[in-house]
Amino acid sequence: MRKLACMLLAAAGPALAQDIVVGQSTPLTGGNAELGNDIRNGALAYFKKINDAGGLPQGKLKLVTLDDRNETKLSAENTGKLINELNVVALFGYASSTLSVPAMPAVAEHRVPFFAPFTGADTIRKQNDFVYTVRATYADEIVKIINFWGNLGSTQVTVLHYDDTVGKQNFETVATVLKKFDRQPVSVAIKRNADITEANVAEVVASNPNVLVVTTLYAPAAQMIKKLRAANRATMVTSLSFAGASQLAKALGKDATGVSVAITVPTPRSNGVPVVKECNEAWKTSGQQEAMSVTALESCIAAKVLVEGMKRAGREITRASLHKSLSALGRFDAGGYVVDFKPNFRHGGSYVGMALLKPNGEVRD
Repeated sequence: MRKLACMLLAAAGPALAQDIVVGQSTPLTGGNAELGNDIRNGALAYFKKINDAGGLPQGKLKLVTLDDRNETKLSAENTGKLINELNVVALFGYASSTLSVPAMPAVAEHRVPFFAPFTGADTIRKQNDFVYTVRATYADEIVKIINFWGNLGSTQVTVLHYDDTVGKQNFETVATVLKKFDRQPVSVAIKRNADITEANVAEVVASNPNVLVVTTLYAPAAQMIKKLRAANRATMVTSLSFAGASQLAKALGKDATGVSVAITVPTPRSNGVPVVKECNEAWKTSGQQEAMSVTALESCIAAKVLVEGMKRAGREITRASLHKSLSALGRFDAGGYVVDFKPNFRHGGSYVGMALLKPNGEVRD
């Protein structure tokens, strides 16, 4: 484990005196690796755009990413290295609430801005004053999903969720929203990092839902959907953004037809939105061959917001000056995507849309 960390640090290279170092712990290998790599690459694309234009007045941007393999213990260890050994000015783009929470003691102790974790869970928002989110909450997404289907008369809902705090919270939120339609959802709970079993599938089938609301990562979501399709169950399926829209579409292939997702940024095809066009251009310039995913786009937009905070942080970017500037950022339009940070409210995003997955891996409005 220590050898792996040393190899990753060596690959990242030594930080130059003028570098503005941002740290990240995310799964680059193991479970959820595709999501982690997309988060990293989206930020790298935007940082490269800034650096290619000469960088910021305070220096050039450097993202150092350590692989946590989707393991909480590694996330905590990586956070300590990033803060204590690399002296990062901010932490960016942790891939979930589960991976973010282990970082919180060090974040609070060293007063490090913890920016844009890829989660809509309330758990992370309630940790401390140094957490900044740029996406809507899972509750916001669930309201959108249930109202969409409820208004179409589809109110027999089953929820696939993890058997943990966040998963149970998601189920309870669905139950709360469904009350307006005088219905109760059915719970199908699974363990994290476990495959979907035939018993799980049988639970869903027995509940006979109009709609299956999925709140897990893309791997179990894809397994469940494929098994339902194989059993000729024509249930409509909508996933929270947590699964990763592009990752879920790729995992499903031909079974993606009819599957919808909540998204917290516009789709990468929405080039009429200025920041989407900007990020698509940055993505291509960075050397990426595949089309930009929804996750990479969200990371690129988040990186732009972070950079705006850096621009306003004064002559020297420190943890303290960046925290102060982000808290005072106020309403910032990144180019068709608005965040609004205040001194006592650091959760700036509210965008929620619905998109359809396509068998070719595309995500469309």
